[in-house]
Amino acid sequence: MLSQSKAGGKEAKVMSDFHAYLPPSYRLCPVRSRDHGTKLVNPHSGNLRVHCTHLLYNMVAYDSCPDWAPAFGYIGAASCMILANFGSAWGTWQAGLGVCKMGVDYPKGVIKNIVPIVMAGVLGIYGLIVAVILTQAIRPPNADQTTSYSMYNGYAHMAAGLCCGISCLAAGGTIGVIGDAGVQGFGLRASGGKRAWSSEGGDGDGDVGMGGNSEAANADAANKLYVGLLIMLIFSEALALYGLIVALILSQHSYSCE
Repeated sequence: MLSQSKAGGKEAKVMSDFHAYLPPSYRLCPVRSRDHGTKLVNPHSGNLRVHCTHLLYNMVAYDSCPDWAPAFGYIGAASCMILANFGSAWGTWQAGLGVCKMGVDYPKGVIKNIVPIVMAGVLGIYGLIVAVILTQAIRPPNADQTTSYSMYNGYAHMAAGLCCGISCLAAGGTIGVIGDAGVQGFGLRASGGKRAWSSEGGDGDGDVGMGGNSEAANADAANKLYVGLLIMLIFSEALALYGLIVALILSQHSYSCE
């Protein structure tokens, strides 16, 4: 019992001297070897400071830069591209249906009302920009199977990808719904509620439009509706732009385990 007590006292003394050589931020860190045993170092050794600092540096580096950290970066890049393309496809599909329906009543306005489809297609470019930036920031492992890509980078890149991707998804759905209803309303207002083929070749004695308005009045009312449609589409597109800006800022935050 006495020998065990002396051995325990020596071990405590060694660990106390060991922590005395370390910076304050490291003194409370447990020092373990690879076999999960306590690493005891001779306090009278001349290279104690170097050995202890190197041992703790390896532990901190592994905790901050594990080999699975790049997975979060690739998840962020992939989710950004997928969600942005989904929002772009959603907006194009919904607004395209509205343009096709409007073309039946008012074929002259098809090209003019292609704006929602173009704005929905831009959302995919936002996702592409952020995804390329994120993938270029992910560094491969070193020759000794270690990586300098930290969990901080992984979390920041995943947040950037989700921020841009979900923003583009929300903007795509908004553009699609507004574009669908807006272009159909524009065509209905511009045509005066008549089919295109019913107004072609007329002698002017038939129906003059919705509520008896003339063609000039219908065109003026349709243009006012078109201005409101453009304003709504611009603010819908701004949702994706906000997500792009924040994603670019997040992608610049980095911590490297060199």
